[in-house]
This record gives sequence, C-alpha cells and structure tokens, in this order.
Amino acid sequence: MHKFTLEILFQIIGIGSASGLMFKNNQVLVVGDNSSYFYEYNIATKTLERHPLTENPSENIAKKDKPDFEAVTEFEGKIYIFGSGSTEKRTKMMQLDAKTKTVEATTDLSDLYLSMQTFAELPEGDLNIEGVARKDNEWFFFNRGNGAKGKNIVFTVQGKNLTEEFNIITNEYKLPKLKGIRASFTDAVLVGDILYFLATAENTDSTYNDGEVLGSLIGSIDTKTMKIGFTKKITNTHKFEGLTLYKETEKEISFLLCEDKDTEELKADIFLLNLKK
Repeated sequence: MHKFTLEILFQIIGIGSASGLMFKNNQVLVVGDNSSYFYEYNIATKTLERHPLTENPSENIAKKDKPDFEAVTEFEGKIYIFGSGSTEKRTKMMQLDAKTKTVEATTDLSDLYLSMQTFAELPEGDLNIEGVARKDNEWFFFNRGNGAKGKNIVFTVQGKNLTEEFNIITNEYKLPKLKGIRASFTDAVLVGDILYFLATAENTDSTYNDGEVLGSLIGSIDTKTMKIGFTKKITNTHKFEGLTLYKETEKEISFLLCEDKDTEELKADIFLLNLKK
C-alpha cells in the first residue's frame, strides 16, 4: 500500500536552506528559513527571481537574527508566509499578492503564537510552526515536536483574523519513530479535504539547534475527523521541509519536496515524490 518513487527533479542555484514551497503555473515558489527573500523559479526557462520580504533583504542571515520563514500557503489570491515562532524574532506573517509577489502586509503573530503555546501547555521554546494550510475559514498550523516535550500538534485556528478574534483547537499526534527517534512535522499541504504532511526524525530535543538527520516520512490527516490516514517512510537520510502538490490522478498523487541541508550553500534540490493511492 502507498508504493512510492522518489527522485531529484532539478536543482535551483541561488537558494539555501529551502524550507517551504508552492507549485503554480509551472513555477516553483520557495521560502528559505535563513533568507528574507521569496524565490520564484521558472521551470521552463530555468530562471530565478528574488522578491524581497523585508527592508534590506539578505541571504544566509545569522541564526540568532533570521526571521525563520518556514511555511507558505495561498488562499484567495494571497500568499501567506509564516515565521516559526520559535523565538521572538520569528513571529511575522507576510501577506503577498499572488500575481505580483509584492508584500501587502506584515503582521506580528506574537499573541496567536503565545496563545498556542499556553493552550497546548508547551514550555518556552517548544513552539515551532513548520507548516500552515487554510481551508475556508480555518487555518491549520503544524507544530514540529522536536522540543523538550516532543509535542506534534495541529492547531486549528478559527475566527475573523489571526490577531484579535480567533479560536484555537488542538490535536496532538504520536508519529512513528525512525531509527529510534520520534518523527516531527516539517510541512503540510491541503489537497481537497486531506492534509498531507512531512515529518523528519532529527536527533535533537531543541527547536533551535539542529541534529543528526535520521529520515523523513509522509502522511495524511483527514480534516473532517483530524485523524491520521497513513504514514510512509520515504527516505533514511534526507531532511525534507517543503511539500506542495504537483499533480493528481485517480490512482496516483505527486508532490514536489525541498530539503533543508542546514548549510550556507546556495543550492536547493527539488524532489519528485510519486505516491500510489
């Protein structure tokens, strides 16, 4: 069940530490967790454009200073990019026009992230948002359980906005172990009523410090029940942190994945994952 193939599709020169991506109109849109640019790669022409997310944007930002953009999603003509919330400098949400890729608004989500942390009884430093998706009036925030408490949580946020009037529902998940280490969420994408997610096992109990990578898996959650449908290990060595739908048929669904190598090298490998239904 869920037989798969995984291969490198192409490499993008000029992007480091890719952490989230989207596929749209034969273009791959990428965020990097140590960069303040939003990247637009045209597959046909093999050209890369950089769109600034902040004033005086830069790449390979020092770890203590980086905005740590980890998640990207689109809804009703707007692109939303999220910081992880793992430090006070990583709480920004950027809203972009989906056509022009220009920033329309910058929102501080400190109150939302603090509410998530309090509601889920997470210790300081254990909040680490790695994936976000939206369906109708609900946002799904995926917390990576690589902190001391090891809590993999999907926060369902309902309400008029993400800053003042919102309601939070939590669902906690116990993901499989890879080589003895519990896997933790690294990204997610909504396809119909199903949330497909990536999770990686990394030998660390810190949301700040990296550890030895022990593999990654893919899985699904039904938004109607919020129960896991399946999980499948897809690699023993790669730390996949970006997931987007590529194409879908009755028998197969295909995703593009990106890998965060936790280095300063400005190269991003884009993988193709074909998964039998």
